[in-house]
Amino acid sequence: MEFNLLIAAVAALIPMILGFIWYNPKVFGTVWMNACGFTTEDLKGGNMAVIFIVSYVFSFMLATMVNILVIHQFGFFSTLMNDPDLMVEGTETYQYAQDFINKYGTNFRTFKHGVFHGALTGIFFVLPVLGTNAMFERKGFKYIAVNVGYWTVCLALMGGVICQFA
Repeated sequence: MEFNLLIAAVAALIPMILGFIWYNPKVFGTVWMNACGFTTEDLKGGNMAVIFIVSYVFSFMLATMVNILVIHQFGFFSTLMNDPDLMVEGTETYQYAQDFINKYGTNFRTFKHGVFHGALTGIFFVLPVLGTNAMFERKGFKYIAVNVGYWTVCLALMGGVICQFA
């Protein structure tokens, strides 16, 4: 089982595309700006090229981890990764891994299943982290809802794409 670099790169575009929609003033952008205490003037300036490049790098890092969260077969391989015979054709471990993948390699490899695990990741990882930060920053419910909602939808879509196509 190999990591699919191309699908991870494509999935890493999802937060950027969804961000243009989600944080548009006609969707949740105005609510988010008010919750943050920003004005339109506050958001002008800054080096947008650097912001988008670094954001994409972070999204790619996230996409690499989403692979592990949504593709269960990676768990099987993680238990064998220290076995020196895992990648040596003809060995017992290699054959065991090949037999496993031939029998179970496509189990739970659907868009729907990836969406499910991506959404769970948003709720059980993103919410506690952003929610805790928001409370200490004295941000309100709207701030948490807009940001956690965005990341939950992003992770759900990323999970769906990765699980279906990687």
